Formats: sequence, structure tokens, C-alpha cells
Amino acid sequence: MRSTPLRSGRWRKVVTGAAALALAAGAVTYTGSVTGAYADVQTVTDAKTASDGKQYWVQNHLVTKDLARSASGTPKKWLLVWAGDENIADTLVKDVKNLPGTLGGGLNKLKNALPGPDFLAVIDATQGSPTYGKVVNTATVGPLVENEPHHMQYVWHKGDTIYAGALFAAATYAFDVSALPQLKLKGVSLPTNTLGGSVPDAYWVLKDGTAYGTYMGGPVVPGPHAYADGSTQIGNGFAGSPGEVVHFGQNAEVLSESPAATPQGDNAKLCDNLPQLGKPTCANPHGIQAREDLNTLVTSDYAEPRNIILDPVKQPSPYLRRPTVRTWDIADRNHPKLKAVSYLPDGPRADPADPLHAESRAVMETTVTNLPGHKGAFAQTMQGGAVFYTPDITAAEPHWIEVFDDGAANKAIHANNDSNGGSSNGGWIQTSPDDKYLYRAIVGRQKGTLSADDPGTTGGVYVLDIQKLVNAGDRIEDIDGRIDTKAKAQQGGGGDLPTVVGAAPINPGTPGAGPHWGAYDNFVLGSDGFYHETDTPQHLAVSNYFVARSGLDGDHKVNLLNLGPGGKVSVDQNFRDEFTGQVGINFNRKSWPHGAFGNAKPHSELFVVADADVR
Repeated sequence: MRSTPLRSGRWRKVVTGAAALALAAGAVTYTGSVTGAYADVQTVTDAKTASDGKQYWVQNHLVTKDLARSASGTPKKWLLVWAGDENIADTLVKDVKNLPGTLGGGLNKLKNALPGPDFLAVIDATQGSPTYGKVVNTATVGPLVENEPHHMQYVWHKGDTIYAGALFAAATYAFDVSALPQLKLKGVSLPTNTLGGSVPDAYWVLKDGTAYGTYMGGPVVPGPHAYADGSTQIGNGFAGSPGEVVHFGQNAEVLSESPAATPQGDNAKLCDNLPQLGKPTCANPHGIQAREDLNTLVTSDYAEPRNIILDPVKQPSPYLRRPTVRTWDIADRNHPKLKAVSYLPDGPRADPADPLHAESRAVMETTVTNLPGHKGAFAQTMQGGAVFYTPDITAAEPHWIEVFDDGAANKAIHANNDSNGGSSNGGWIQTSPDDKYLYRAIVGRQKGTLSADDPGTTGGVYVLDIQKLVNAGDRIEDIDGRIDTKAKAQQGGGGDLPTVVGAAPINPGTPGAGPHWGAYDNFVLGSDGFYHETDTPQHLAVSNYFVARSGLDGDHKVNLLNLGPGGKVSVDQNFRDEFTGQVGINFNRKSWPHGAFGNAKPHSELFVVADADVR
């Protein structure tokens, strides 16, 4: 084993001899030391042969000093953060001179010229631990670079595979996390394994350990694509339309591909495609959650992805952002069948002159209820800045109504915010396991979005009480309260509709710099010394990054928040960066356990515990 330079100031391990033979066999292959900001790092690699016959790997870089400090005492809770290497490719777009860059100094900040490895950061999330907030391992993936790490699943349970999507590489990684802080690679799905779709987004893990994943983009090759269900869809190519739902086995093997498009196409006025398709479609599934007890899957359509990153300053058409939610019958788990396409309604803020910011526009995420007796689900819009609800996802044609406007939470987040929810840039939304609360993360509105003198808004996290709503009944008519005026949009719709019970700013006073994604902590330490799952989370984690090429870059920090009684929420002041001492773990740093690769982009996170520490 020897070390060779990658580029100025960087080194990589090259495996030779017997270690190389072991690597080819897919075993844990070698250990070594890496010098630099992290003085004592143990390197352990696990590799698998993919369908193309090539080796793909995860390489752990374990900080032995910190692991030794934290080895005794309380079992560990870990925060896994799926992050991408930042480099000059993040600004290679048509209007690069207009991009805002990150908060650390725009385009004048130091960017590494060449791509480095993307990775899962393993952070100690055990409150009270001597290494709380420290990055104790970076598990890099290879040989692919420029993955643009995106989403994993929404919540992790003991025994689950971690499914992690590569937005630009159109790959899905499957990780074994049973022996954290070390990871192993279970397998990888390549674009050639999912020819019916591209641009993987999010995952929902089923009780049998398999998972559904949304592939937001169109078939890899433009033109007709024949699916196993006998249907044929005409697509406009990679990262275009229409997308699909993929069923993955626990090693990322593709079990089935199901088209998200309808045979007749979607509303031509509301669903644009570039290049245009003979049958217009809004089928670009992004969010995904399921109720197995109801045999129902819900996906939300966000956008035709390539046209969002190609020209982030001026969108070619507002109708490339989608207003649709899809429900699926999953009685046959390996063959999801599309049941209905629902169009979210516009609300009182909708302006025909500004369709991009109508309440229905850009349905990024959906989240289901959890308890028996509840059959509802929520959907949220990124540009529309609103939350919608249907009381019965099993209906032949679910009917959705707006139940909350982000503008009604703006001032609770920060006193200087206005009450306009348009273009709040909301992303993560999640029901609590007990169906009492709805957690929501919003980036906030950037300056100059709605007008030249628009001051923008501070983003953050807010919590809604949804108990009256989810208990109101299975029909829209049973729900008391409506958001049918601008005043109600800004103040709440009353009756059974949700109310704000907690809010916390992220980067207060800096418009458009809040979190895009988040996860709740579903583990508590029991009196027996083991972690147990809870239906009343005590913490949230959020990450302040979207996609750099979209113009929403963020400050690349990960924050932890404490949840109190009644949905109160506050930023954890003790979750601090090990180098700067500031609140939040800063992914803009010179060095990582895997080397001096500079800034990284944290997109999604999960709370995870080693199998041996969970009961």
C-alpha cells in the first residue's frame, strides 16, 4: 500500500499486492494512517463488484483519537450526513456571474478545482459525549465523483439498509450501518440498471427491508421506453420526463421499475416539458412515503430536473415546476400501480402574472400519517410556499386542500420577516410518529425574488400542531376551517387547521439561508443502557444546502435542534463545530478525515445507532 498525490495538498491511498486482491473479492481490505488536520486516522475499505463488472467501494476514515475518547460510557447515537465534494463544477452554469454562491463569500471564496470524493460523514450526536459534534469518520465512495449526494430515506429503523441517491450520477448506493461508526457497501445501482428513469431523489424503506425510490428524471435514452408492465412511455431523455418509481432489494438490486406517467398524459397547460413531448407530463416524482397497512404509496412531483440546474437565474417556464401528487396501489409490493394524479389547488395568493409562486407550484415533498385510524397525508410546495392535506389517501381520487401558508410562520421564525409565504423554498416536511406534530424546514426567500426591492425572509424550522386536523374525519367536508383569503394565509385558517407551536431561525437576519432538509431523532436511551425507538422525538437535525447549480447553495452547515413539550423547538447551542467553535457543524473546512479536500455540501441526514446498541 502506498500514498500518491491527487492534487496540490491532497493524497490518496493506492492498494497494491495482496490488499488489491482482497479488495477485488469485496472484503474489508486494509488499514492505515492519514496525516494532516486529523493526525491518526484508520482507513478501512469495503468493495463490491457492480453490474458493469467494475469495483465500487466505500472507504472509512476513522478518527481513532476521538473514537477512543468516546468508547467508554453511554452507547453512541450517530448522525449520518450524505455530502458532496464542492469544486468548480458547482458554478459551471450559463449565468455563473449572477450566482449568489455560498454565504462564506460568494464566488470569491476558495473552491477546489477538481472533484474529490463524496462521502457519508459520521458525527457523534450523543448529547453529553466528550466528542459531541465531532466528525469521527468520513466514508468516501468511489470510483464515481460528482455524484451530487442527495437524499436517503426519511427515518432509519434497526436493521435497515441505508439507501443513498446520487443526483447527477443516477446511482443508488446501499450501505450496511450495523457496526457504526464503520460502514460497509452492500451494493450499487447504476444508470444502466434503471433505464426507465434518472436523477434519483428519495427512498422509503418497507418492513421487509426493501425500498421504493423516486427517479425524478426521464428514461436514460430519449424516445420510447418499454416497461415490464407492458406499457411504453415516450421520454425526452436523461434528467427530463417522465420519471418512475424503482423497487430496490437490500443490496441495491433493481426489483422493478414502475412508470409515473399516465397513458393519456397530464394537463398540457400546467405541465410543460423541454423538449416538448407528444403527451405532456408532470411525472417527475420527488418525495415518497408509504402506508403499508393501507397498501398505498404517495409521491409528489417537483420539476423537470435538468431545466432547474441549467439556468437557475431565469426559469425557461414556470410550468416546469409541478402542481401534482400521485397515489399508488402497492398491494403487490413489487408492482406499484398508479391510481390517481391529483392537482393541488391555487390559493388566495395566486397571481396569473406570477404562476411560479402560486401556492400549488413545485410539490417537493409529501408525508403520510402513521397511526391506525388516520388515512391522511400532507404535501408541501417549494415555490408555492404552502402545505396541503388530504384526509384519505386510499380514495380513488384524493382531494387536497391548502391547510397552511408558510407566511403564517414567517414572523414566528424571525420578527423581521414579512407574512408572504411565496417562494419560501420549503423542503423537508415530516409528521411526528404520534401524528401530533408536523415538522417543516424552509430555506427562506432570497432577496429580490418577488420584486426588485424584496428584502427576502429568514428561514428556519417550524412545528405545527395537526391533532385536530388528522382527527377531523376522512372527508374534506368534515374539516372545519379554510385558507381562502390572504388574511387567513398570513394568520392561519382557524378551526381544525394547523397552528404554529414552535419555531426557530437558522442564520437569523440572512435571507434565503435556512435549511433545506432534516430528520427527526427517533431514539432514546433506556434505563437498560440500550437505545429504543420513541414516538416522541426529542431532537431534529437540519442541513443548509440544496443544489449549488440551482442558485440555492446555503452555508453548508448542519444544525441540531431540541424539541420541547408542546412542539417547542430551539437550536442546540452545544452542537458546535470542532474547528470554529461556532454553533452548527460547518462542512466548509480545509480538512476531513479523508484528507485536505476542502468544502463539502451536506444535503441529507439520518439519526442511526449501531445494531448492538438498539433494543
